[in-house]
Amino acid sequence: MPGSRTGRPPVQRAARRPAAPRPARENPVLGFHTRVRRAWDRPLTAYYLILGGSLLITVLGLVMVYSASQITALQMSLPGSYFFRKQLLAAVIGAVLLYAASRMPVKLHRALAYPILAGAVFLMILVQIPGIGMAVNGNQNWISLGGSFQIQPSEFGKLALVLWGADLLARKQDKKLLTQWKHMLVPLVPAGFMLLGLIMIGGDMGTAIILTAILFGLLWLAGAPTRLFVGVLSIAALVGAVLITSSSNRMARLQCLGATEPQSGPVDCWQAVHGIYALASGGVFGSGLGASVEKWGQLPEAHTDFIFAVTGEELGLAGTLSVLALFAALGYAGIRVAGRTEDPFVRYAAGGVTTWITAQAVINMGAVLGLLPIAGVPLPLFSYGGSALLPTMFAIGLLIAFAREEPAARAALAMRQPRFGRKRGAGGSAFNRSPRRWNTMRRRASAARSSGER
Repeated sequence: MPGSRTGRPPVQRAARRPAAPRPARENPVLGFHTRVRRAWDRPLTAYYLILGGSLLITVLGLVMVYSASQITALQMSLPGSYFFRKQLLAAVIGAVLLYAASRMPVKLHRALAYPILAGAVFLMILVQIPGIGMAVNGNQNWISLGGSFQIQPSEFGKLALVLWGADLLARKQDKKLLTQWKHMLVPLVPAGFMLLGLIMIGGDMGTAIILTAILFGLLWLAGAPTRLFVGVLSIAALVGAVLITSSSNRMARLQCLGATEPQSGPVDCWQAVHGIYALASGGVFGSGLGASVEKWGQLPEAHTDFIFAVTGEELGLAGTLSVLALFAALGYAGIRVAGRTEDPFVRYAAGGVTTWITAQAVINMGAVLGLLPIAGVPLPLFSYGGSALLPTMFAIGLLIAFAREEPAARAALAMRQPRFGRKRGAGGSAFNRSPRRWNTMRRRASAARSSGER
């Protein structure tokens, strides 16, 4: 072996080890899908979706009510912020109701079912008494509270049917009576038809449709057999067809489906067509907040039933899809709460609230898009109207309370430490308690130093 230049024997190098095979790179699409699924499966996902989604819808609704109602208020010789201030007051009261409902135990919710039902029926009867009830847009469904404040009792009938129906079905399930069709239908269906009759006396077909959807949602959650479900649905469809054909106004709304001209033959489709015009002129990102043209007297009910059209005109496709995504997230969270609970009352109540909000949102958006007849129902949490906002926010509080009561969610909330320190012990005097340790960056830095440091 030849020597090196220094005269030293060459160093024998060890053989190189074969390089370890590199791990296969993860597919970014699959990785994103996995992370999203893990996020959906977290215990507090439904809680945050309901709380965050409802608050975002309400805040965005306040902004759009202010934008869409300014011209209407000025045309009525009122301040431009008139409708916004009333909606803001209703939102503040609704936030108090939401917080109270979210902190109530389930037993208290069940105890409130019968008083709320009795109060709603009493108010709906008062609506039909001359001198007490008042008509708005041809519907006798309002009670004047003095001044410019009015209340629509039929909106509280939705909440009453959800709570009372859920309590009734839960008690019958505990007694194993839901296997008999007569116990499944009686007295739930007769009470639902009583509420529907009181609403239809005033001529409010839109609210009656929502109440029917809630009734069918409760029957479906209770496990009604297909033949029973189809039978009740057929009766409801027959009654609805009779009510529609017997009213020229409702027939005109039905004939405006797919209309592209304001005067489609003998039928005036002004509102439906101008709603489409507003959506079409918005484009992808809209004309800008406050820059709607249709709200200048062209689009009736721009801040109530057709506020979604003004949203599409000012915020564009991006804005309407955002609102649609928020309602989809809210519906998913409600279904998740209803599907994961072991309490029958929670399952029926959560399913009823989810059916109520989802069906009403679909009917409102479908009417604005020209896919469904104009039913005259507001967009939940979004449109102007305190009578609709208050019971809806209370119902959202129900969902939040139910989401907090899930075993996994309750454990996750219990493990969370207070943000600004630990709570003091309950026993002992103030002198015997250990000092509060504030969870701040300064305290952690001080604890890391040695005793000799300054």
